[in-house]
Amino acid sequence: MPSHDTRLPLSRRGFLLASTGAAAALALAPVPAHAGARRPFGRFGSPAARLTPQTLYVDPKGRGDHTTVKDAVTAATGSGWTLVLAPGTYRETVAVDVTRTEATWIGASEDPRDVVIVYDNAAGTPKPGGGTYGTTGSATTTVQADGFTARWITFANDWLRADHPGITGTQAVAIKVQGDRSAFHHCRFLGHQDTLYADSIALTSFARQYFSHCYAEGDVDFVFGRATAVYEHCHFRTLNRTDLAAAPYGFVFAPSTAGANPRGYLVTRSRVSSEAPDAFYKLARPWVPSSDTTARPSLVVRDTWLGPGIDAAAPYTNMSDAFPWQNQRFAEYRDTGPGARITVPENRPQLTAEQAESATREAYLGDWKPWREEC
Repeated sequence: MPSHDTRLPLSRRGFLLASTGAAAALALAPVPAHAGARRPFGRFGSPAARLTPQTLYVDPKGRGDHTTVKDAVTAATGSGWTLVLAPGTYRETVAVDVTRTEATWIGASEDPRDVVIVYDNAAGTPKPGGGTYGTTGSATTTVQADGFTARWITFANDWLRADHPGITGTQAVAIKVQGDRSAFHHCRFLGHQDTLYADSIALTSFARQYFSHCYAEGDVDFVFGRATAVYEHCHFRTLNRTDLAAAPYGFVFAPSTAGANPRGYLVTRSRVSSEAPDAFYKLARPWVPSSDTTARPSLVVRDTWLGPGIDAAAPYTNMSDAFPWQNQRFAEYRDTGPGARITVPENRPQLTAEQAESATREAYLGDWKPWREEC
């Protein structure tokens, strides 16, 4: 397996409980004061020396073109804009609509701990004009445009159940991605329930997405949606819970792949770890939404280390008994670790070597090769 950041990823719960100021609470890596003052945008230029005419610089301390990501997105109309984000915590919601194609966001320090886009809406949070946000509306960041790329950024939703006991809609999305050719390199996705919503713009749109060397954490269905998504060299971490007395605490994946889409989620050369007791998490459950009862959720997990937090005897379960997981498209191949032990073979469908030849990033993403992209 590839090398990962040697520092243990500080969980969202951990940084929320920290009490030594915003920087420590969000696990921001320290930046030397003199370096930050001189070069808040690292090697990526500055307003006085732009990488390109379509590069905008964002800095909460006012050293860029804009102090918020939202304002920079508003200014970047049309296609092909690059946003360079200086270290800081951007507490805001941001939306990239379908017209803002081929956008690139760069965390200037090249460390995702330094640049954090975070907010705290949940599905059940009351909206100012009445009603509630719903799952989609809870997203801190929403990306609908095709050709979006992000590097070295943390996308987070820091809403906590314990702080809102009266709210039953506890889904709280860190990012919802709907565009085709959406790539995330060295990013973090921090949340609780429904953290990373890898979706598409419509039922008939088979959006391709690629996540490389990323970190995602949560508890319930925290990687979910109907996109064709490849997760390569990623780390998924399940959180501990104090509000439940027994297993399962939650589920890592909840794909909702359209029945007509031959490929859903592919997890390859990755790992799944846990803060929770052994076997308290399921690897996945299928999501067949009421808006598409013909969905056939698809998930392949291959060449991946599954830690003891995963229930090896029964790693899959139903979201609805009307759509049993056995009727969906779940499979594994050459996984390792205590959570991958095959003790009940009928509960661990495996690809054959021949089938595995088509379970690759190339097969899933076609003519789009985001792993070749350079910043």
